[in-house]
Amino acid sequence: METVRAVQPSRKSASSRGARIRADARRSLRKHWRFYLLIIPPVLFFILFKYVPMLNAVIAFKDYNIIKGVWGSPWAGFKHFRLFFDNPVFWVLIKNTLIISLYHLVVAFPIPILLAIGLNEVRSGFFRRTVQLVTYAPYFISTVVMVSIIMLLMSPRLGIINIAMQHLGMETVNFLGDPGIFRSVYVWSDVWQTTGYSAVIYLAALAGVDPALYEAARVDGASRMQKILHVDIPGLLPAAVIILILSVGNIMAIGFEKIYLLQNPLNTGTSEIIATYVYKIGLLNANFSFATAVGLFNSVINLILLVLVNALARRISNNSLW
Repeated sequence: METVRAVQPSRKSASSRGARIRADARRSLRKHWRFYLLIIPPVLFFILFKYVPMLNAVIAFKDYNIIKGVWGSPWAGFKHFRLFFDNPVFWVLIKNTLIISLYHLVVAFPIPILLAIGLNEVRSGFFRRTVQLVTYAPYFISTVVMVSIIMLLMSPRLGIINIAMQHLGMETVNFLGDPGIFRSVYVWSDVWQTTGYSAVIYLAALAGVDPALYEAARVDGASRMQKILHVDIPGLLPAAVIILILSVGNIMAIGFEKIYLLQNPLNTGTSEIIATYVYKIGLLNANFSFATAVGLFNSVINLILLVLVNALARRISNNSLW
């Protein structure tokens, strides 16, 4: 009897909490219905174009047949994953993807921070606006046009760079045909295109730093470098950590379009990455199950990296995505 009496109040309290939550939800819906209405389109977008397509990832575990459809095709288990792991190109793809991604991360992550700090120290408004315009404008150039510019600049016979090298008495270089140079061409051209845009985030973070901190540093006689080390960098740290987490989480998802457009038979030894391989196998060879398995493997690795880096950042700096 005592047990029954002890259980009954807990059930009543649980039901009362549920009723209170439902009442609060209805009250919030009536009060803020305009905001809920604004949320509906982006939620529908993510459901239709992000979550529903995830169901088709089951193709990776099937021998997909276009006539039978996704759910009518026979199960294959981990067959396509084993085929990928046993493929001689597996380690080549992993190596090329990781090298390009890490190279890009090491170079492209700190440069926008340095640019933002430098612009924050500039006192001339005209010079600052000019630098921002020059560095920000390349971001609006489409990938196809950017690749065309790179090809024109680095053409072995007619490229401006090689013409200048000839006038200096140097031999011409086939930049896009040399596998050893391809990675640098991709990374540094991407840095040129995205640095100005990325620096805007850090400039916004610096704009949010409390001016009293600068006043205190000035009163204490801090030099410009000391002010940067003890005021600017701590102010940038939360934004930098979040961007670093996202960058590491996408380390296996290096951009497909630009690499594919710059790719040619001479540089495939270093330019063939997982994304281009999936495109060739999945669309050009119509091996949808195998390509889906490779893409799913790539996504799982990215998810694991994102979770691990987020946990590490939360432990070290108390800044994280969640």
